[in-house]
Amino acid sequence: MRTWGILLLPLILILFLKVNGQRRKPRPTVVRPPKRPTPPPIEPVEPTDLPPPLPPGPPSIFPDCPRECYCPPDFPSTIYCDSRNLRKVPVLPSRARYVYLQNNFIEDLPEEAFKNASEIQWINLDNNRIKKLDKKILEKMENLTYLYMEKNQLKEVPSYLPPSLEQLRLSRNQISKIPSGVFNKMNHLILLDLHHNKLSDNVFNKNTFKGLKNLIQLNLAHNILRKMPPTVPDTVNQLFLDRNNIEEIPANYFKDLPNLAFLRLNYNQLSDKGLDKNTFNISSLLVLQLAHNRFTSVPFISQQLEHLYMNDNVIEKINGTELCPLPFAPFDFSTTDLSSIPHLRYLRLDGNQLKPPIPLDVIMCFRLLQSVII
Repeated sequence: MRTWGILLLPLILILFLKVNGQRRKPRPTVVRPPKRPTPPPIEPVEPTDLPPPLPPGPPSIFPDCPRECYCPPDFPSTIYCDSRNLRKVPVLPSRARYVYLQNNFIEDLPEEAFKNASEIQWINLDNNRIKKLDKKILEKMENLTYLYMEKNQLKEVPSYLPPSLEQLRLSRNQISKIPSGVFNKMNHLILLDLHHNKLSDNVFNKNTFKGLKNLIQLNLAHNILRKMPPTVPDTVNQLFLDRNNIEEIPANYFKDLPNLAFLRLNYNQLSDKGLDKNTFNISSLLVLQLAHNRFTSVPFISQQLEHLYMNDNVIEKINGTELCPLPFAPFDFSTTDLSSIPHLRYLRLDGNQLKPPIPLDVIMCFRLLQSVII
């Protein structure tokens, strides 16, 4: 009997495990469908940072108003065609005097578009894709006074510009060439803006600006100049040469600029070594900006200078006796005549190796100082 029990025990154990296994059925494997890949963002037909086109306005009271543009009833001589994703210039009416075409995709100026609008005085073509201008277009605009062509793709200053121009703004292009004689007949030009281009030293010669007899502002900032332009029109009042690589200034460079009042040379490679002592001793100068250069001392200035920016150089000390444009003399506080003392009112020296306080001899020299940053 015991023998049968021993033989039946494994059989009972096997049956128990089998029945228990049937009770605990394995969980079915869940098969999930694969995730759909996220579709890439739809690329625009033409990459651009321009604003979306403006919605069409109400019907114009002018039957000759281009359908792509807006012609305000209160200003019949003004045509607004800006920020409308235009690829070409629409045919402009003969009454057009002020034309706004900025922020579009215009690549050229077809003669057909301007065949009736020969009396335009102001045209804004900023932020387009113009690479070159047909000489026939501008030649016929005998009354054109303001030409705005900033942020385009011009490789050179357009030739055959109308002599009537007073302002020519060509900044933020790719200009590396100024055709010979391009300014010869531009007696009325008062502002020439060529900043943020690719102008180098070999572009300029003594005749580059010949003909600009009334130029007031010349902006050559943010180019690749290593030298000062050989000549600058003697009528210039504002000369901007920031963000170039200018290392030195020839002696007496500014003596032929009797009207120069504002001079900016920030972000260059200027130092004391490349300058004559009296380089910036210019009697007409009111504002002088020499920030972000390599000066170790403050250059000698004129008595008439009112604003001096010398921040972010390597100046270690400042000596009022050497800096003062006039010999020290007792100042009579009872007099109202200020012509006998230096006119400096604003002095910026921060970003150097100076430590306050300002030396007393500087304060005694520049009695009119209202703000000193150190």
